[in-house]
Amino acid sequence: MPPIERFRSFSIIAHIDHGKSTLADRILELCKAVDSRDMRAQYLDSMDLERERGITIKAQNVRLDWKDHVLNLIDTPGHVDFGYEVSRSLAACEGALLLVDASQGIEAQTLANCYQALEADLTIVAALNKIDLPAAEPDKRAEEIERVLGIPAHEVLRISAKTGEGVEALLDAIVAQVPPPSGDPDAPLQALMFDSVYDPYRGVVSSVRVFEGTLTSGAKLLYVNAGANHDAEEIGVRRPGMTPVAALGPGEVGYLIAGIKDVGEARVGETVTTAVKPGVAMPGYREPKPMVFCGLYPVDGDEYALLRESLEKLRLNDSSFTYEPETSGALGFGFRCGFLGLLHMEITRERLEREYRLSLVATAPNVEYVAHLTNGGTEIVDNPSSLPPTNDTDFIEEPYTTVTMLTPTEYVGTLMELCQQRRGEMGKMEYLSEERVELVYELPLAEIVMDFFDQLKSRTKGYASLDYEPSGYRRSNLVKVDVLLNSAPVDAFSAIVHRDKAYDYGRRMTQKLRELIPRQLFDVPIQAAISGRIIARETVKAKRKDVIAKCYGGDISRKRKLLDRQKEGKKRMKQIGRVEVPQEAFVAALTLDD
Repeated sequence: MPPIERFRSFSIIAHIDHGKSTLADRILELCKAVDSRDMRAQYLDSMDLERERGITIKAQNVRLDWKDHVLNLIDTPGHVDFGYEVSRSLAACEGALLLVDASQGIEAQTLANCYQALEADLTIVAALNKIDLPAAEPDKRAEEIERVLGIPAHEVLRISAKTGEGVEALLDAIVAQVPPPSGDPDAPLQALMFDSVYDPYRGVVSSVRVFEGTLTSGAKLLYVNAGANHDAEEIGVRRPGMTPVAALGPGEVGYLIAGIKDVGEARVGETVTTAVKPGVAMPGYREPKPMVFCGLYPVDGDEYALLRESLEKLRLNDSSFTYEPETSGALGFGFRCGFLGLLHMEITRERLEREYRLSLVATAPNVEYVAHLTNGGTEIVDNPSSLPPTNDTDFIEEPYTTVTMLTPTEYVGTLMELCQQRRGEMGKMEYLSEERVELVYELPLAEIVMDFFDQLKSRTKGYASLDYEPSGYRRSNLVKVDVLLNSAPVDAFSAIVHRDKAYDYGRRMTQKLRELIPRQLFDVPIQAAISGRIIARETVKAKRKDVIAKCYGGDISRKRKLLDRQKEGKKRMKQIGRVEVPQEAFVAALTLDD
């Protein structure tokens, strides 16, 4: 095992699409970690979903040999919804490689990730990527980095992850600038678990970073927070394939398999120590707070138990979402799930459907409100159907966020208009350079989660970038809009909206449902209501059977009698008839486009 001074642990942080995974590929090639026959683009993105969408969802770690040093590299996601993955990865490092696109410059996520690294007290090595592009302006972007982040322009390295230009110098700079880890190999063991994944054959496989002491194969271990004892069946490092080793010393990053089948015992942020001479628990991670909530229901009610099991296993791999059981009159048994954002929700749902072969229906996303009751109490509401009655509610508070947008100057007007439509209040506007502006707005989270990001991208031709963080709760004039089918409320379609937008929401929802619900043998009224007062209505007309077809001429009273009998039947049917809403209608109605 090399001495501790030879180790360097760093992670790559950047905005989405600035070349993190491509740079990781070049580093793997340079360090000869992957055989040239097995090499493929985005090598560390192993999930099918990551390869299809071209984004990183899970942070990946790999151990590399460079000259006479050992590098522990962690590739992190760039999307705002996976910022939590980044914060966990940074806790296992001493340095961070900040990557900026030489043609686009600093983006919103670049700032957010850089501040996270500074908070964690890491050494930052800055590099401009994609200098081979015709649109690259490295000198200008280096000055921008100096002005905004305070990193001297002459220290910013110039590289091209695609061609490999400057990557060797970058690795040398990491070795020179990032400090080696500290730690005593003979002290009581302290290892922090920063990621876990469930393997159906081997149980839980955890990624660990050793801070103090030595983790040896076969040792009796104590999981401090869970209070559980396990044996270290196998420890090893990823090169990128899993390679077993006899021991991991201070500063090393590797994996640990302890035959754990109960996923609750190997939570992310757990401290692993030896049972004989236990060390103290390390500060774990602050629990991420879910921002967006939705209900997940199996299409087939028999899959409920499988859904619960799947959520448990997925939670081990992604501890940033929450779930609890709930029931719905329209959809049966399911779970109320909390996510960090809309992309996170979409990815989680898709992973459940692919990895565990489930068919799911998701209700409309909504955020967590605080209802202040007339008796002085408060109630947290993450589901519109659990909002207390209007008579018992004094006022409602909703979550607000501080939104940072970086945009070219020509799109400032259109972005300000978008934020005004979404009830935004301007915080500040600052010119980073002649053609780039930073806009900061206070916006209700509920206005962001639906389609704010899509609108932002389409109005700025994809040039603007967005980052947001919670900024507390504020009182708002909110109401609950119920959707009634044949006078029965359908809880899956209820929504909490601002009073000014309630009529518009009700009208759009009723019109959409009229197109989607199949015709029945009786008229189906579709109504939107606020506290029992109808604000919009559409009707799905009944199928009409021609009952007088068999009367050739003859007496009108006979035809009247038949038509009256049909009318009576329809009336009776309407009183007892249930409207079946097809699954496609749920999915289509819940993706209301603007």
